[in-house]
Amino acid sequence: MTVTAKARPVRLPGGMSLRIERRALAVGGLLVLAAFVMAVLLIGTGDFDIAPWDVVQTLLGNGTPADDFIVNDLRLPRVLVALLVGAALGMAGAVFQSVTRNPLGSPDLLGFSYGSAVGALVVIILLNGSATEVAAGALLGGLLAGAAVYLLAYKQGIHGYRLVLVGIGASAMLVAVIQYLITKAQLVEASRAMVWLTGSLAGRDWAQVWPLLLTCAVLFPLVLGQSRALRMIEMGDDAAYAVGVRVERTRMLLMLAAILLTTAASAAAGPISFVALAAPQLARRLTRSPGANLLTAALMGSVVLLLSDWASQRAFGADQLPVGVVTGLVGGVYLLWLLVTERKAGRI
Repeated sequence: MTVTAKARPVRLPGGMSLRIERRALAVGGLLVLAAFVMAVLLIGTGDFDIAPWDVVQTLLGNGTPADDFIVNDLRLPRVLVALLVGAALGMAGAVFQSVTRNPLGSPDLLGFSYGSAVGALVVIILLNGSATEVAAGALLGGLLAGAAVYLLAYKQGIHGYRLVLVGIGASAMLVAVIQYLITKAQLVEASRAMVWLTGSLAGRDWAQVWPLLLTCAVLFPLVLGQSRALRMIEMGDDAAYAVGVRVERTRMLLMLAAILLTTAASAAAGPISFVALAAPQLARRLTRSPGANLLTAALMGSVVLLLSDWASQRAFGADQLPVGVVTGLVGGVYLLWLLVTERKAGRI
């Protein structure tokens, strides 16, 4: 692979390499810094505010016993879940948008998040399951929805717009199932279901951190290892075949990884909307680089979710407004802007 003077090669396990533009590298560095700053601010935000310097000192093991309990036991797991969920959704959204070659190719619109919601609600309402069982139900529901959408959209391969259209139809049906399940629920179960459907980081602890961290640790290198093939697929199936990419196998592998990332994020924090839609687009506009911008999209997803959670706590108090409400409000405005932009460009 030819590396230009404006690109930096990064070696991956197995002899693979990843080309990173210098501007993308600089943007990625700024996003890492922004994520760290937002994480420190978020850890210090709550009913008992802690100064940023005290947060850093506590993370380094030099805090008071009270600060150590608040930071490491209560707030750090929540922030880590936000970081990992945002990164998982950002990378999943980048994969879907590249595979479908459509900026509307997002788990929110393709039905996978709604599949996770149906799986979780079945466990909550019909089985009265525990939090662990709800997470397992969300994971299974998302995988089944993803398999169904893929099979229904498959016709001598996967076409981007066909996948989007099938996903929108599946979303409509899954929303109807969600509404039916809620009508069958008792008051307590319905309240629990609605809290989960909103998407929230409240009460998240280390039990959510470790499975999500393991999922990201396995799937991120897998997706990054296919970044060159994904770039070729973006140029069209014929061009990808011409350079030796096994298109259908690669597309299926990447979609499976993206669905697993989406469902793992939903299992940890509920179906937080629009992060997967907006993060890849924002990353691409900042880097001004073609391709999926996988790493930058993941970092952007983390920053967006941390910023949304911090804003919700600062504006309404800790745990008064679920973060899913903020991302839904901002994301809805962004979606309208994106639709207008795409229409003016003649792409929809």
